[in-house]
Amino acid sequence: MRVYLLRRLLQMLPTLLGTTFIIFIIINAAPGNPMSTLVDPNISAEAIERRLESLGLDRPLMERYGIWLREAVQGNLGFSSRYRGRAVTDVIQTRLAPTLLLTFSSIFLGFILAVPIGVISATRQYSRLDYTVVIAAIAGVSIPVFFLGIVLIWLFSLQLGWLPVGGMMRAGARHASWFAYASDVGRHLVLPLITLTAAGTARFVRFTRSSMLEVVRQDYVRTARAKGLSERVVIYRHALRNALLPVVTILGLSLPFLFSGAVITEAVFAWPGMGTLIIEAVSTRDYALLMGTNLFLAVLVILGNMLADIMYALVDPRIRYD
Repeated sequence: MRVYLLRRLLQMLPTLLGTTFIIFIIINAAPGNPMSTLVDPNISAEAIERRLESLGLDRPLMERYGIWLREAVQGNLGFSSRYRGRAVTDVIQTRLAPTLLLTFSSIFLGFILAVPIGVISATRQYSRLDYTVVIAAIAGVSIPVFFLGIVLIWLFSLQLGWLPVGGMMRAGARHASWFAYASDVGRHLVLPLITLTAAGTARFVRFTRSSMLEVVRQDYVRTARAKGLSERVVIYRHALRNALLPVVTILGLSLPFLFSGAVITEAVFAWPGMGTLIIEAVSTRDYALLMGTNLFLAVLVILGNMLADIMYALVDPRIRYD
């Protein structure tokens, strides 16, 4: 396993290099620059040119990429023009914790809900419960995230007044204790968590159900039943572990997609995470911040693939990476 992990980590380097190069080309090919977002009509063309020169944007494209790559290897991702010269790493660090809270809560909640629902639906195929689960799963995958978020805000915030509209905590709130802080954040987390979890749970349910339907028809499951084992032992000890293999794949690969889905969710609920940060970087053409956030997402994709491979070995003892 150690040799395998080391080999995968080494494979990350050319992948990240190619990814950052493509992203750098695409970002710089887009029309405009950081100065084009300024609305001050009193800024002269000479001042704009001096500002672009100070940002290094007057240099050739490949030279700028080489400079960025050299600094990125040293842990310096540049400075954000949107945040007035603040280091990109510092900006990302301040936004990372809210996004991690939202996305990992969504993964955990979606997985623990989807697996038992998918198993029950598969073991009761063609029943009313199975039809209900399938319809709900299709609806969960089909409903756009932004639409579901707006509906939840209208119902639970505007009509019922149970939950806040957006944000991460009350504006200007001073919490007397850790419990008060956690309660405030928890109330603000409910709606974005439901919105982000809905599609993921529906996807996990569909994969779990399909995989279970295939596994329960295998010979070793029939043999387990013939040995007199209880249905609960047959399903959860023999069938489920093998049925979880494709679900584990989706779970590992869903991490970067959850972050991309969080971009829309965070924008709807004004959640101060990486999603709103990416939108700010795009709207202000903050090249350094865009490169930093996309590098972070690229690392997530690679780590998600490696995490899926590791979880394979944990779920199925027949799989070994020697």
